[in-house]
Amino acid sequence: MELGNSLKISDLIRELRQQLDLSQEKFAAKLGVSLRTVNRWEKKSTVPSQMALKLIEEMLHKMGEPGKRLLNEYLLKAEQREDS
Repeated sequence: MELGNSLKISDLIRELRQQLDLSQEKFAAKLGVSLRTVNRWEKKSTVPSQMALKLIEEMLHKMGEPGKRLLNEYLLKAEQREDS
């Protein structure tokens, strides 16, 4: 998943986690990262590694239509900002 610098990956992560009805702790466990890491992503302190982004993308694809909507929404936003 290629993400533009303008994309608020924190918003995508938070929305994905909420749609999956997962706490930060359970979401972190699914990705094999710490609770602190997910918390930092959502607070925009850090961004996910390429490996974590790949896992997040896989989660989005497995969700079916809701995941596809999120992927399109956030990727389109990033592309539109890059074009501006």
